[in-house]
Amino acid sequence: MSPHRRRLPHLYPEGGPLFLTWHLHGSVPASLLVPPGPLTSGEAFVWLDRQLDTLRHGPMYLRHPDIARIVVGSIRKGVELGHYELGAYVVMANHVHLLIRPKTAPDRLLKSLKGATARCANRLLERTGEPFWQKESYDHWVRNPSEFGKIRAYIETNPVKAGLVRNPEDFPWSSACVEMSLDAARTSACATLS
Repeated sequence: MSPHRRRLPHLYPEGGPLFLTWHLHGSVPASLLVPPGPLTSGEAFVWLDRQLDTLRHGPMYLRHPDIARIVVGSIRKGVELGHYELGAYVVMANHVHLLIRPKTAPDRLLKSLKGATARCANRLLERTGEPFWQKESYDHWVRNPSEFGKIRAYIETNPVKAGLVRNPEDFPWSSACVEMSLDAARTSACATLS
């Protein structure tokens, strides 16, 4: 297990799956940085994630289909390059969830993924010299197959819990949509995006 340190400690077990979350710079108001009451780190994460889902102010660049496409394309490119095996992902209005089994150093692949998407998105938005992503990311070492399944379901149902769609496969910027689009027997909203 190799430790990596920024503001928070990050433990990256070799070959172990990781659940990663990062959000847009400025999307979390200072009032939300500290959740109410004594919570475990997992409970605090879920609380903050629910707040991100319901925020109506702050940057929401990932709502724009062209920006979401950039992020999804970069996630898929990481698989093609052999940086990781993909378990699940979702691109919400102001944050991204990613479940992977890294094949390269997670801090390097995350820096590459965030850097490439930030450059492309800022160019599209005609923004220069402004940060796109928050520097710090949340990561969680997935300890067993049961937890992996729960996290995958959590990621793919995030748009449903946020009230954006009725079914996970109807959200176009999610691995649930991709999985469903591969199933010729079923149709979904993402079929029109292919």
